Amino acid sequence: MPKDTAVEEFARLVRALKARDGRSYEALGRRLSVSASTLHRYCSGATVPEEFAVVDRLAVLCGADEEERRALETAWTRADGARRPAAPEPDARPAPAAGPEPEPAREPVPAPEAAPGPEPEPVHARVPEPEPEPAHARVPGLPSGRRRRRWGWLAVAGGALAVVGTVTLGAVLLPGKDRERAAAPPPPLTWTVASDLWKNGCGHTYLVERTPPPPPEAADARSWAAARGAVDGGETLVRVSVQGKGTAAVVLQALHVRVVERGAPLPWAAYRMDDGCGGAVTPRRFEVDLDRPRPVARAVDGYDASGQEGRTLPAVSFPYKVDAAEPEELLVSAGATGCDCRWYLELEWSSEGRRGTVRIVDEDGTPFRTSGAKGRPVFLYDSVGRAWITGDESGQGG
Repeated sequence: MPKDTAVEEFARLVRALKARDGRSYEALGRRLSVSASTLHRYCSGATVPEEFAVVDRLAVLCGADEEERRALETAWTRADGARRPAAPEPDARPAPAAGPEPEPAREPVPAPEAAPGPEPEPVHARVPEPEPEPAHARVPGLPSGRRRRRWGWLAVAGGALAVVGTVTLGAVLLPGKDRERAAAPPPPLTWTVASDLWKNGCGHTYLVERTPPPPPEAADARSWAAARGAVDGGETLVRVSVQGKGTAAVVLQALHVRVVERGAPLPWAAYRMDDGCGGAVTPRRFEVDLDRPRPVARAVDGYDASGQEGRTLPAVSFPYKVDAAEPEELLVSAGATGCDCRWYLELEWSSEGRRGTVRIVDEDGTPFRTSGAKGRPVFLYDSVGRAWITGDESGQGG
């Protein structure tokens, strides 16, 4: 691939990651420990990073999956090779001109017998000295050709020494924050997620490409939607249940929203599962506007309709405390009008001097998905006539 093309392709992928995240150069640079101007040069193609590690951290920060990270590393390798000057051609020197016949070799004079010295070391005791890694060595798990060559010496040392050397070097090469995460024990909390929820247990809208069968019961919504490729229309409700593993309190510090993909809203018809219904809402309730460049989870008031008159439940924001005896439940309502968005949540925690982040994704390990439904044909189910009938966006039949 030509030099300019390789560098531009790499820069294009970096720009796409930056655009996906939506944060400024300065905000992303702080998370990556580089200046805003340096990150801008990566995006413009003016500079190619010396090592892939900083770009890989950007990819993880912006929610890239393994396939995207591999493609990004391939593009960086090509751009890095194009950036480096080509090695000079070896000198092609002419053979020396023919000269006079050389003199016959003389008999060698025997050398004096050397004095006895110490026994040489056994071969197995000599291990080649490793070539030192540069200060900007890459994060383990993302090997490049150069790094594999540097680690080739380990094969000489034998099985046990190779394992010890590999572990030791791996610990040394990890950057500070990555080394802390690698050395830290698993999070002191557990969590479960449910994303096939209907508002108040009875109301929801799906976008479906073809006319579906009758609506399911709320408990069967997941299998019904999966079988038809249905996508949440306008709103996705996610309930996250968090519990500590032991008696030590775990403090939930913040909840972040990460959008990993944006597209135009799906052009499918909207099928409403009800005509509207009422019910109670939990106090730990958050709203997310996925149409914003940088969506945030905003605590909002809840409403308890269990009494005769009902009552407002004031918004309660972070931090929260959980342990094995006192779990916490968070209800996130993510809405979209102008996008088909794939997204996930990040929950920050701290406990006994340690901090960490857990990624909250769907039950099948994929990001959540919400598509705008405004302006789409709306259908309601007539349980008497056993057929879908046209309605309007307010949920009234027509």
